[in-house]
Amino acid sequence: MDELELLKKDWQKKKDNLPKVSYNDIHQMLWKKSSSIVKWIFYISIIEFVLPHLLYLLPSTRESVDIYESLGMKNFIIISSILQYSVIIYFIYQFYTRYKEITVLDNSKNLMKRILKTRKTVKSYVIFSLSMILFMFGAIVVSIYLNDNFDSSTYEPFVAITKNFSKEKVKPILMAVFAFTGIAVTLILGGIYFLLYGILLKKLKINYAELKKLEV
Repeated sequence: MDELELLKKDWQKKKDNLPKVSYNDIHQMLWKKSSSIVKWIFYISIIEFVLPHLLYLLPSTRESVDIYESLGMKNFIIISSILQYSVIIYFIYQFYTRYKEITVLDNSKNLMKRILKTRKTVKSYVIFSLSMILFMFGAIVVSIYLNDNFDSSTYEPFVAITKNFSKEKVKPILMAVFAFTGIAVTLILGGIYFLLYGILLKKLKINYAELKKLEV
């Protein structure tokens, strides 16, 4: 049983000979827990933004980025990356704003509004991130389909995938490979998002329910 549960039980006791814990004590405990959760959401979003860029320092990762040039998607990727980074930075700023908004001076009603706002922002961020993954892999599939001069020999991994197939089958095979990879990556990252953000959002939901009880 955590500290909040002990405070709640103490607050609900009606015996005069026992020390009473005030409404404000319980509210402050809920505020501290909610603030800590939102802070972790902000930290995780920062790590998630920085980590992929650190991976670009690896030679194997840099080479894999060449896939876009071999498909004639360089300009498309540049524009998409600028838009994607802009939206991600916006969400990180929103997480930081949500964290700063939760202050001990707020009453329960305001704190509940901020919790709901934070949960909505996180859900929108997860949907955007997963949608971008599907969009990028989908763009690769479309590029392969539309590229009549596509030659798998221009990129080493393509050679490994298609070396045992005739030239006519290369494009549909690669399209299927990237489509499957896009779905698989989305599902895997969706599971990671569920573990990281899902657990934190569940805790915020519990805090919201407790605050609602205090308002009754």
